[in-house]
Amino acid sequence: MAQEQAKFWRDSALSNLEMLSATYITHSFGRHTHDGFTIGVIEAGVEAFTYQGSYYVAPASSIVIIHPGEVHTGHAGIPDGWKYRVLYPDVKLLQTAFTEVRENGQTIPFFPQPVIQDASLATQLRQFHIACETSASQLEKESRLLWTLAQLVTRYAESRPLCKPVGCEHNRVQCVKQYLDDNYAETISLEQLAKIVNLKSLRLLRAFLREVGLPPHAYLVQLRVNRAKAMLAMGIPISQVAAETGFTDQSHLHRHFKRLVGVTPGQYVSGCCNNNHNHIRVKKLCLPTG
Repeated sequence: MAQEQAKFWRDSALSNLEMLSATYITHSFGRHTHDGFTIGVIEAGVEAFTYQGSYYVAPASSIVIIHPGEVHTGHAGIPDGWKYRVLYPDVKLLQTAFTEVRENGQTIPFFPQPVIQDASLATQLRQFHIACETSASQLEKESRLLWTLAQLVTRYAESRPLCKPVGCEHNRVQCVKQYLDDNYAETISLEQLAKIVNLKSLRLLRAFLREVGLPPHAYLVQLRVNRAKAMLAMGIPISQVAAETGFTDQSHLHRHFKRLVGVTPGQYVSGCCNNNHNHIRVKKLCLPTG
């Protein structure tokens, strides 16, 4: 286990949602409360805490949920401590997720189990948290947050809302795809896409994923990378390509390009140049000599 460290921040793209990433070994939280929910995912080690008159232990890959206003503590459950990622959503965010699933009403979900063992949901929560720390995409952060909270309430809320089946939304999905195709370099929000086709945000996410096979934010990254490939092949400088395809900087382009193409933008440019040179040499060899 690494040394104790903690990082706290707010995400302005998500209504100043507060987040914490920390490793604690000897640190111990005294009895305290939060105005909103506390939702954490244990990445390594074990956290122990008291809550609602009981003692709980949360091992790696578990999710911890504390309700607003409830007194609780927190300390290491093993000598090596614990490493976790936490978000502190206000009540309204959980209400929104609950409403998006039910598509009506305003209800604050209640979670009877403060420690949840669900590896896939823990992974989703962790991926969302990491995206908030590393991604500049508002669409990605909004989509991951809504999707994760929706999964949380449908699986573990005391009154579990059922998602209505997604109907035939082909035309609306195609409309969203066309909008992304035409505006790939712009900053795009999930709410913006949902308003364009008059759908609730979660319903749009589900319909788009079912038909396209990717959520809108992943489809948008694919569009940007494909456009970047075309521009790089034309000899446009990497820095200019990054700016004109919606990436925040060259490192942002580099990361996504390597993930999807398998090589860096620089390697791709070199490969295109080599192919061009080979093509020229072949043409010269084919010229008549007499």
